[in-house]
Amino acid sequence: MTDPAAIRGRRQWPLPKLADPTAPLLLVDDLAVRFRMPEGSVKAVDGVSFRLDDGEALGIAGESGCGKTTTALSLVRLLPANGRIKSGKVELFGIDLVPRTEQQLARYRWREISIVFQGAMNALNPVRRIGDAIAEPIEVRLGQSRDASRKRAGELLELVGIPRQRAAAYPHELSGGMRQRAMIAMALACDPAIVIGDEPTTALDVMVQAQILRLLEQLRRDLGLSLILITHDLSVIAETCDRVMVMYAGRVAEEGPVRRVFSAPRHPYTQKLLSAFPNIHADRRTLDVIPGMPPDLRNPPPGCRFAPRCPMAMPVCTEVVPPEVRFADGVRVACHLYPTADAATVAVPATPARGIGT
Repeated sequence: MTDPAAIRGRRQWPLPKLADPTAPLLLVDDLAVRFRMPEGSVKAVDGVSFRLDDGEALGIAGESGCGKTTTALSLVRLLPANGRIKSGKVELFGIDLVPRTEQQLARYRWREISIVFQGAMNALNPVRRIGDAIAEPIEVRLGQSRDASRKRAGELLELVGIPRQRAAAYPHELSGGMRQRAMIAMALACDPAIVIGDEPTTALDVMVQAQILRLLEQLRRDLGLSLILITHDLSVIAETCDRVMVMYAGRVAEEGPVRRVFSAPRHPYTQKLLSAFPNIHADRRTLDVIPGMPPDLRNPPPGCRFAPRCPMAMPVCTEVVPPEVRFADGVRVACHLYPTADAATVAVPATPARGIGT
């Protein structure tokens, strides 16, 4: 286990004044997010809990619309106008960010938690030079002079593999991979503790994807960053992350160490996801599919939300929300297949899915 004090000691700037040095880096407890719609309230995130430690990488996986990005954006309340956090806690260094005002929350955005948004061409301002875009948070958030901010922007560009001379370029003058590297440089501008990557390799070719992932891994190792990686690509999580959280319909289905979850998935949804992923050791015709569609989150099923699509569903699954079951190997699962009383001592793996890790 990496020493949290050693990682926090690498930071250029001190911890927030209200920080508890003994508290975990990030603790999310029973987070619930709602979106107001004309047809009703959408339960986009419903009771999500997880922990992120110093220097750790957490991958969040699941189908589109399962709440991955909403969970991440809720950490610093970067939600659309119709979105709100209904309940729960988001504790950074022991500081609960949920009740903070917008002015108070500005202290933590980008300075403690930054985001590499999906689609760099859409996230970058097309009429601002790359160097100015990177220098802005340094100048505004850290109070550095314009010259010092631009100098630091050049250093950050070189850190992510872009010559500092390209700071004068506009986004359209860079390739897709270079734009994504520039977004990473911008995310690192204020020396944050946590970087959220919202599908940072989407729309990039395979070779560029590999370069970006290697860069993220190197930066995490060298700078002591903690990473939350949102992706549909399970192989990205297998290659980059320490832990994986599988979400379905706004809830956590399974969470635990990557090796354990991928080699012996317990939740039927996780098993289906991994079985649907190509495996070079298996017949390409044996890929699995998940029948049906995710539920309408304006009126989700009363029990397990995966029950209508689950091949192992029991009568109780359609009526009772499954309790969270924790196993001795660090995996937690929300499924009626596993009796709560046995979970503390039993670490028997489920039947491995045909996919990553087999």
